[in-house]
Amino acid sequence: MSQHVWPDTEPIEVHLAAGDARLTVDLRGGGMSRLTVGTWDLLDSYPAGSVVEGWPGSVLLPWPNRVRFGRWAWRGRDLQLDVVSPEAPHAIHGLVSWQRWTPMADDGGAASVVTTLEPHQGYPFRLAGAVDYALTPEQLAVTVRVRNIGTEAAPFGAGMHPYLSVGADRDGGIGDAEVVLPVRTVLDLDGGLPTGNRTPMDGDVGRIGDRSFDDAYTDLVRDDDGWARTTVRGRAGELELAVDREWSWLQVFTGDTIPEGRRRRTLAVEPMTCPPNALADGVDLIVLEPGADWSGTWTLSWSPA
Repeated sequence: MSQHVWPDTEPIEVHLAAGDARLTVDLRGGGMSRLTVGTWDLLDSYPAGSVVEGWPGSVLLPWPNRVRFGRWAWRGRDLQLDVVSPEAPHAIHGLVSWQRWTPMADDGGAASVVTTLEPHQGYPFRLAGAVDYALTPEQLAVTVRVRNIGTEAAPFGAGMHPYLSVGADRDGGIGDAEVVLPVRTVLDLDGGLPTGNRTPMDGDVGRIGDRSFDDAYTDLVRDDDGWARTTVRGRAGELELAVDREWSWLQVFTGDTIPEGRRRRTLAVEPMTCPPNALADGVDLIVLEPGADWSGTWTLSWSPA
């Protein structure tokens, strides 16, 4: 009798270390499940391989955020993506967060994880995705890479979903944090989807307090090096999330709808290449010809209190 063969089930995570910094990458989805510096948890953490509400640390491909009713069209084709539920009939956060990623390189302080996005209902394109993580004692650098491995031009957007923690240890505690966003404009949203309007925005938020955020921002304010920098300060220290020119949008979310025990303890600052509903509206979509590549980098730096 021949021996049965089964898929590999290990490893489920990749571990990086540099000085006091430790990063865990979840191979179910390719995102970050934990980042610590000493005793400071810098992210909303979860056990690798588990399903957690709110998409913490997730890689968002081939679109971030929502697509209204999952409907869009591309070059004469009407396309229908799977939607979340009858109560929330929209497609959300892409197609790769639940599939297995493969570690391709790991030298202790850096690792690359990769996956293939096969043609899917409502997204008939074939892409290769990769995320490169590089950890130092003071900073995490994350590069998202996409290659069109199909036979026709492929539109897509990219994003990631880190929830930043600056020491809140109770629900609602993120209200004590102080925030500066490098933004000039907020996209007006209704139910997380664009209304068609934009409003000027002063990014010097200050103390969050009781305010709720679940907003998409653009017209980023960039330093001379071309990077746009967000700062979040709390009792544990200060975090700086910086994005290069490939990321022209930020989604900021105070976590008001995630479960008790995690609610409003962290602030999601999500680098995005495009706004909500971009597949349908065509705003800031990236289009790759067969064989072409794209990459964008963002970093997270820390200064303990």
